[in-house]
Amino acid sequence: MHHSFKNYINGRWETGVTTGTSDNPSDLDSPVGEVARADARQAEDAIRGAADAASAWGLSTPQRRADALDQIGSEILARRDELGELLAREEGKTLPEAIGEAARAGNIFKFFAGEALRIQGDKMASVRPGIDVEVTREPVGVVGIIAPWNFPLAIPAWKIAPALAYGNSVVFKPAEIVPGCAWALAEIISRAGLPAGAFNLVNGSGRQVGQALVDSKLVNAISFTGSEATGAQILEGTARRGAKVQLEMGGKNPLVVLGDADLDLAVECAAQGAFFSTGQRCTASSRLIVEASVHDAFVARLRERTRHLKVGHALERGIDIGPVASRAQLEQNLSYMEIGRAEGAERVVGGELLERATRGHFMSPALFLAQPEHRIAREEIFGPIAVVLKADNYEHALALSNDTPYGLAAGICTTSLKHATHFKRHAQAGMVMVNLATAGVDYHVPFGGRKASSHGAREQGRYAAEFYTTVKTAYTFA
Repeated sequence: MHHSFKNYINGRWETGVTTGTSDNPSDLDSPVGEVARADARQAEDAIRGAADAASAWGLSTPQRRADALDQIGSEILARRDELGELLAREEGKTLPEAIGEAARAGNIFKFFAGEALRIQGDKMASVRPGIDVEVTREPVGVVGIIAPWNFPLAIPAWKIAPALAYGNSVVFKPAEIVPGCAWALAEIISRAGLPAGAFNLVNGSGRQVGQALVDSKLVNAISFTGSEATGAQILEGTARRGAKVQLEMGGKNPLVVLGDADLDLAVECAAQGAFFSTGQRCTASSRLIVEASVHDAFVARLRERTRHLKVGHALERGIDIGPVASRAQLEQNLSYMEIGRAEGAERVVGGELLERATRGHFMSPALFLAQPEHRIAREEIFGPIAVVLKADNYEHALALSNDTPYGLAAGICTTSLKHATHFKRHAQAGMVMVNLATAGVDYHVPFGGRKASSHGAREQGRYAAEFYTTVKTAYTFA
């Protein structure tokens, strides 16, 4: 192992209390590096450092913040190939996807460099004579960021960049299986001229590091992306002490295919949305709701497309899908294959463990014909497993697509302007895609969902200001 991924606390690189390993899911015999795992005490040191830096960074000029973020974004973009390779090795997404994600992370920092210069307020006439009213945005203070493993550069970027742009200090806890990506990002940020403590990286468990962030009175806000169960715990913990909180917790996203759809396009949207990134996206379309008139033709075409998807080592040229990110996730995927069979869902294709030249977590993407009440049609699996549900007509398809506790993304494939327009308004989701895969979003517009998918303000774009700033109203009698 050639690398040790350390913690960055109060402007210094620190070892941890214990050491862990960052695995390569494409090749378990060639790990990515060692990780220095911190404990609650180190997390508290980072929180104190962030609290001490909050005033200096919060009162810094917009130009200073813009320059720092621009420098970070430029370096990420310049090194996208190398960062993409690290990401592909550590998380298992294909090299082209990983390089694309690194570029997205760079673009996010560049976007928020510009936003740092555009923090707006309002000046209004008072309803009382001789009084001026000003409405301004100020930093929230210390922001705890708890990120998932599936986008180990982009999701941290879309939380850290706005946090810093608006003058907050940051304590970042990455997912445990992607410390290399977190370290690479922190290393670039560490050279951007921020005051010590304005940005901290703390590797470790949710029980130790995550809990310290949730419990600390010095942490003013927490932004979390991950599982629904963890999100619920964070919501309770932050509510108890009145901290600001933003949660993104996955989805069971529908893709509706109507009888008038371009079938080749619909099959491509389904395959991309359901199976690319090994299905490990909260925006993945895992429920394919297909109108009866094209159901059999669609399933036959998607079966062929799925059968021909190439699964292999993330760095191998010409593959479509890399390995599952971890042993635990692979076991969860396989357990859902069993659940599907036990429920009587019909397996159309896939779901087998695959042998490759290297030891890794490889499985073939799976497609089932299911019923709306089946668990595999209701619960988020987070793997390359999709179900097809048959709909009688558009109204039935819309009802099925909204029949879920989640509400992140929803898609429709149709050539009907009437149905597309109606669906955009009536889909109970934070994001709607028409004739596009549900996975794949722009970095400069809001991201988030409804129902059990999300809680709090939207992420990304100008809307990030809602979470990362607090509003002040000042009255002056002159």
